[in-house]
Amino acid sequence: MPLPRPSEDNEFLAAHIAVLRRSFRHFTGRDLVPARMTDPEAARHLFRAPLALLSHDTAPDPVFNYANETAMGLFGMSWEVITALPSRLSAEAGNQEAREALLAKVETQGYVDGYSGVRISRQGRRFRIQDAVVWNLLDDLGAPAGQAAVFEHWQWL
Repeated sequence: MPLPRPSEDNEFLAAHIAVLRRSFRHFTGRDLVPARMTDPEAARHLFRAPLALLSHDTAPDPVFNYANETAMGLFGMSWEVITALPSRLSAEAGNQEAREALLAKVETQGYVDGYSGVRISRQGRRFRIQDAVVWNLLDDLGAPAGQAAVFEHWQWL
């Protein structure tokens, strides 16, 4: 079940962003946003930030359950469309094997830093993401809750 679109009414999904923040800190030892930010402040900031932030769930064929405005713009999709998309479809068929290898490595190691790979928008426009961090998500009890990615640099191909 996809999360509702981030808005003031739901504090920009602050509870979900708390999972991303806590998991990022757990695996990388770094903060996704300044530690002094509350979860609602961080959620608002990250939703509108000039970086791409996405996450997917733990389904056998994981589906995106979060994308900020920058990510939705890059992939050319609305909230409703991207949160119904199996995350594997963010890569072209020829690049899906490399993407799966990355996610398997993340699952084992907890995170991967400095990842680069080619993705494709809904309109068929290809772009290379550069220097991404991909990490596992853990719920409040430490159980797997999906994976997330953040990147500030991309190049249209």
